[in-house]
Amino acid sequence: MVDRNARLETQADWDWADLVIVSGMIVQKPDLLHIIREAKQRGKTVAAGGPYFTSVPETALQAGVDFLILDEGEITLPKFVEALERGETSGVLRSDGEKPDVTNTPIPRYDLLNLSDYSDMSVQFSRGCPFQCEFCDIIVLYGRKPRTKSPEQLLAELQRLYDLGWRRSIFLVDDNFIGNKRNVKLLLREMGPWMAERGYPFRLSTEASVDLAQDQELLNLMIAANFTGVFLGIETPDTESLSLTQKFQNTRNSLMEAVQTINKTGLRVMAGFIIGFDGEKPGAGDRIIEFVEATAIPQAMVSMLQALPNTALWHRLKREERLLEEDKEANIHQGTLINFIPTRPVEELAREYVSCFWELYEPHRYLGRVHRHFLQMQPTPHKRKFKIPDWTTLRALLIIMWRQGVKRYTRFQFWRQLFSILRKNPRIFERYIVNCAHLEHFLEYRQIVRDNIEAQLAEYLAEKAKLSAEVRPKELVS
Repeated sequence: MVDRNARLETQADWDWADLVIVSGMIVQKPDLLHIIREAKQRGKTVAAGGPYFTSVPETALQAGVDFLILDEGEITLPKFVEALERGETSGVLRSDGEKPDVTNTPIPRYDLLNLSDYSDMSVQFSRGCPFQCEFCDIIVLYGRKPRTKSPEQLLAELQRLYDLGWRRSIFLVDDNFIGNKRNVKLLLREMGPWMAERGYPFRLSTEASVDLAQDQELLNLMIAANFTGVFLGIETPDTESLSLTQKFQNTRNSLMEAVQTINKTGLRVMAGFIIGFDGEKPGAGDRIIEFVEATAIPQAMVSMLQALPNTALWHRLKREERLLEEDKEANIHQGTLINFIPTRPVEELAREYVSCFWELYEPHRYLGRVHRHFLQMQPTPHKRKFKIPDWTTLRALLIIMWRQGVKRYTRFQFWRQLFSILRKNPRIFERYIVNCAHLEHFLEYRQIVRDNIEAQLAEYLAEKAKLSAEVRPKELVS
């Protein structure tokens, strides 16, 4: 098993393999297609599956794949094995609309991973989401009725990681962890004691809808199970845009109060925002900045709206003939220009987006939000065993202190806020300093985003000017 985020395959891997199986999400499309073509050039049988190819199987077929294992693997992987046993050399395997019972899903083979490559490990409890956001492909892939594993089943997965020596963070990758609140509470009531018995070996985080803030019992259970962070899909502070895109769950209560409630309970809030909704008024980027600053959300992940294949948004834009050509297919990478004709000029959206992303991670702004966020946070009630920091951790701490506390113009702010945390809320110091460290990533990443968007915008404007020049002589003749 090769995770190409961590290492590349070797010649020995290629020589060993009789069969190459690839899987991934839409953001990994270029690499997925590269691996398929590489494998076919080497004469290998290739099977492909996962979320991206389930949505757009045609691209895999064009790349030369032999087997497509689509939909959810509990149903289609056995069909694939049976096809191989029958001697078949190609085929498309689908679930024909059937959704698997995930209580029968086996424990993932975590032992095949090089665990030292990761800072977080992924565990899944549920699939599906009860909401109907127009732009979301989760309900297309997994349905609107959340299906969950049993508490015993998920704890067995955590135990397997524990037995393998994993002691870092775990992200529950459910697209809406609280989609089935009844079953989540059943899980958390067993997870809390399990974690306590083992000295809270993992810090947990997940993704949830903002209605989490209206359920204090659920928040308390998450804290008891050592959840420390949650990602919220806020999308936009503009109520009209939320209603248009059918994200009604974000319009029922104050988004600002929801973020503050979750934060004060003890969970670090991460949030997603989108620019480019239909009917959006100019200044959306500034309104996102104002909201993020008012709520002190440290990591605000902004992107331009993408019409993902087969979503309600994609179908609507297709009917309206507003989807761009195939090579502009949605990518969901933050450095990707919008892939449809918006109701505002593309250049206005792109420049507003780049400015918003850039400003959110201006060092003074970012460190100020981290400080305010953690200052008002309730510290975790759980005490972990003291562990002497290793050299890697100490080196990282020294780098942060050098860059943010000495070299950069944030030096006075950094030390003032650091001592403020130590004085007023010392038990969250470790989490605070880790989030300060994230700034180093975002400073580099915001430059990448700006460069990518500006390059694509220049290409778009050149193409637009060329088309305009071709049309103008015809108009003059007429």
